[in-house]
Amino acid sequence: MGTNFKDEVLSRRTFAIISHPDAGKTTLTEKLLLFGGAIRDAGTVKGKKTGKYATSDWMEIEKQRGISVTSSVMQFDYNGSRVNILDTPGHQDFSEDTYRTLTAVDSAVMIIDSAKGIEEQTLKLFKVCRMRGIPIFTFINKLDRQGRTPLELLAELEEVMEIESYPMNWPIGMGKEFLGIYDRFNKRIEQFRVDEESRFISLNEDGEIEGDHKLKDSGLYDQTLEEIMLLNEAGNEFSVDKVKNGELTPVFFGSALTNFGVQTFLESYLQFAPPPQSRNSTVGKIDPLSEAFSGFIFKIQANMNPAHRDRIAFLRICSGRFERGMSVNIPRIGKQIKLAQSTQFMADDRSTVDEAVSGDIIGIYDTGTYQIGDTLTSGKDNFQFDRLPQFTPELFVKVYAKNVMKQKHFHKGIQQLVQEGAIQLYKTVKTEDLLLGAVGQLQFEVFEHRMKNEYNTEVIMERIGSKIVRWVEGDEVNENLSSARSLLVHDRFDKKVFLFENDFALRWFQEKNPDVKLYNPMDSEY
Repeated sequence: MGTNFKDEVLSRRTFAIISHPDAGKTTLTEKLLLFGGAIRDAGTVKGKKTGKYATSDWMEIEKQRGISVTSSVMQFDYNGSRVNILDTPGHQDFSEDTYRTLTAVDSAVMIIDSAKGIEEQTLKLFKVCRMRGIPIFTFINKLDRQGRTPLELLAELEEVMEIESYPMNWPIGMGKEFLGIYDRFNKRIEQFRVDEESRFISLNEDGEIEGDHKLKDSGLYDQTLEEIMLLNEAGNEFSVDKVKNGELTPVFFGSALTNFGVQTFLESYLQFAPPPQSRNSTVGKIDPLSEAFSGFIFKIQANMNPAHRDRIAFLRICSGRFERGMSVNIPRIGKQIKLAQSTQFMADDRSTVDEAVSGDIIGIYDTGTYQIGDTLTSGKDNFQFDRLPQFTPELFVKVYAKNVMKQKHFHKGIQQLVQEGAIQLYKTVKTEDLLLGAVGQLQFEVFEHRMKNEYNTEVIMERIGSKIVRWVEGDEVNENLSSARSLLVHDRFDKKVFLFENDFALRWFQEKNPDVKLYNPMDSEY
């Protein structure tokens, strides 16, 4: 097994960053990569005119919008740990992609904008982490701007997220008067915008600065000491077990843009974040330290390199060691396949990877064999990991090719983008019209853009609005029950599905057809 396999696995830290748009996710990602030496020059997302885009935003559409649409993976080494960051889209109507990405991590970092507090998108993602029992670390960002008081932010965090919090550090002032952070955990003060030599001031046993210091002359120092006293007396106690179980979140204050508090955060995070965890499968829990290779595919992305028309399946390794050229089983189809081409990521800069261990995320080239959620195993193992959540779409459009001569490209494009899980495809039972379903509007825009750019096909999409989707149990149903208000369609696995116009149409249908049993897969997934 080469170098000590156990130590390698235990050095892995694999996490996703979750936040609302504009809370500073891309900036924090870049600063972390900077510490890991993975990039030398953190280009800010704002610098549109310079043509320098954030390293983690790679599709054309993202460059136009300045947002991360596709979850990418970045890896770097720091202080003896190998860190894998999975980027997640943060905008209003991101896709299932984001939710699935959260199945591939062992912890999550939540960024909160100190002026805005907890926003809707963050709450949605947070709830997915809670359901999965994923440890959550919180970074409260933009302290260099005027925001809400730290106590107010903490109270909101505990109330809205229903989680205990423990501030690892505490801001001294904010905005124009932001002087630094009082680091409770490392018993020191980290000063903002000072020379590197005088950045840290150590504290005595009482948690105060010894002797004279200009920081003491500011009323903000005394106010911070009072707040620290309050936290010590009335706040939660730090508990490693509660952090591990996702019941308590360590909170860090800082400013990603000015790179303040980021290193302190990273070092504490690496100390308390869990190494790769065991995962549920059809044969029980799979231990990350077991030497037999296994993993699952949580994302497929086509055309990451438009020149080569490639598709890459993102694989989370759950046990054992991956070696390039090894043969693996795909239990879903009972086939064996050789993993000859594999890649590791640094945004769009990819390098071939020869080996990787539990906790790592690698890309494997896909010729159309894989599906999202596939388990890969080695040897004679034939188990499968728990199914990934399938999200019920809410918005629908009817789609067809603008140019009838381009049907071949049109069908190929749709087939590939549907396999990626970017969008869901349905066919009406009688007329075989193609319908696309999505969790949010942005997915349709990304679909249209990619069909044009990657498959050279312009599409026409007719909105048919939001629908309530229910699958038919047993698939036996009279096709004449299909109507405009309760449209019968097939999903891509040929299962029968009704799209109801609204709650009323759903209830009316159920009363009239009590023998047709309907279900929503989301109810059973979670």
